[in-house]
Amino acid sequence: MKYKRLTKEQFESLQEEFANFLAAQSIDKLEWDSIKANKPQVAEQELDVFSDLIWEGVLKNCHFLEHFSKSHIFLFHCQDKFIQSIIIKSFDDSIDFMSKEGLKWLGDNLFTPSVEIITGKKEYGQERNDDLFQLIVQGAILSDGQLYLQIHDLIFK
Repeated sequence: MKYKRLTKEQFESLQEEFANFLAAQSIDKLEWDSIKANKPQVAEQELDVFSDLIWEGVLKNCHFLEHFSKSHIFLFHCQDKFIQSIIIKSFDDSIDFMSKEGLKWLGDNLFTPSVEIITGKKEYGQERNDDLFQLIVQGAILSDGQLYLQIHDLIFK
């Protein structure tokens, strides 16, 4: 397995896609039930292969990631050959970027000495999707990129 197995909830939300995946291998519901009952290791392998296919599709189409912590916000623009980052850090220990109040504070204090903004650019290692998956494992989530683009425009205009 290249990535990680989808959760039960994720499998449930992808029931139709999983059924199509099995059908593409000429496995109908009756045969799938038999495989689960009689060859659990084969069923596990099928779940792993399907999970990897889903992750590949998600990562291939990933353009932005975000990771919030109490005092940092990491914004990533995932391009084909490299990833650009904007890192926002609060020097005020009382601020929590994971709260609504913390984000409001950031809006009011973005260009003050209480906030540090660092930008960067890095080429991917061996494979783009592997690097993006590692960011997700570390807590990043997929994003529509609105926050990245807003901050980027504020910094570079």
